[in-house]
Amino acid sequence: MNTLDLLNIVSRGETSTVQFKECLDSIDGIAAEMIAMANSSGGMILFGIVDKTGEIKGLTDEQIRDYNQKIGNIATDAIKPQIFVTTDIITITESENKLCNILVVFIEEGIAKPYKDNQGRIWIKQGSDKRKLTDNNEQIRLFQQSGMIYLDEMRVPNTSIADINNERVVNYLHTIDEDIESTNEQDYKNINLLRDKNLTLGGLMFFSKNPQKYRPAFCIKAVSFYGNDISGTEYRDSEDIVGTIPEMFEKGMSFLLRNLRHTQQGQNFNSTGILEISQVALEELLQNALTHRDYSRNSPVLLFIFDDRVELISPGRLPNSLTIDNIKMGNAVVRNPLIVSYSSKIMKYRGIGSGIRRALKEQPDIVLTNDIENEQFKVVIPRSNL
Repeated sequence: MNTLDLLNIVSRGETSTVQFKECLDSIDGIAAEMIAMANSSGGMILFGIVDKTGEIKGLTDEQIRDYNQKIGNIATDAIKPQIFVTTDIITITESENKLCNILVVFIEEGIAKPYKDNQGRIWIKQGSDKRKLTDNNEQIRLFQQSGMIYLDEMRVPNTSIADINNERVVNYLHTIDEDIESTNEQDYKNINLLRDKNLTLGGLMFFSKNPQKYRPAFCIKAVSFYGNDISGTEYRDSEDIVGTIPEMFEKGMSFLLRNLRHTQQGQNFNSTGILEISQVALEELLQNALTHRDYSRNSPVLLFIFDDRVELISPGRLPNSLTIDNIKMGNAVVRNPLIVSYSSKIMKYRGIGSGIRRALKEQPDIVLTNDIENEQFKVVIPRSNL
């Protein structure tokens, strides 16, 4: 970072990733700020700049040395588990050649979330402020991001062996051993469908008779609108798509195929024509939405068809520090390993991080958005004008 970069950052004010501190006057307060950034998307703290106003005051050489040492001690002793930070000193030349020193502390997004202070409190960012985390679901999401728990392997309360559709289990086991004709409780446990007499979430979403009986929000809300405005009240088609993940995939594809155009591009007059959007791309994207969504969020997958585009929105941003560029290169972080395992045997899903690359190869104009603020992953596919 250079002086111009610093001045540009200061001019934009405090954000969820930028905080101003005139001085280091509270060890606990700075620890909470660093924890909040490590538990969120990372960021930087600028010492020597007045909070809120952004007035540049600067630090003395003695303060710089003292703060550097204290920051290291906070990262090691006041945060559990400890975090690793880097610092930089930016010198700004003011009038009459007076020098003004700013200490910049960089905090990376953590890989061992949740981070806590010495009192066991968890802090996260809320806009430009921080807040103490008390909601159990939010804590679970932080554990999930760190890979300490996998939600699809957790038990679903009140479910039982009576909720299992045994035919689905047999069909699944046939992909492993064609000679299997029947199943028992031990088989259910062996494939992580059953745990302590309850279905796992992954088992519920693949092998139960009615997944939405216990998780009604884990469905697809599909709407085909007139026009291009989501606030429009008129629509061509609408469906709440329910069932297991494979069933929702098939029904979701059916919804897409009946609401998108087929065009004649040199085919026989009596043929159905070619779908205006690559069917391969749609299959990959819909499978990804169902397989990689964040199941800690009690929200449906959204499938919207407008006159000029198709939108597919799945709950949860990309896990950990994964970025759009990462997934375009085929990199993947598996949030739901049990669901991925089931999908790779039952569906067209390959589970090797190639889905997005395959979709982009088939349909290069796809726009991907990792919406961190709203905790969702959004795919937009322009429709052809044919």
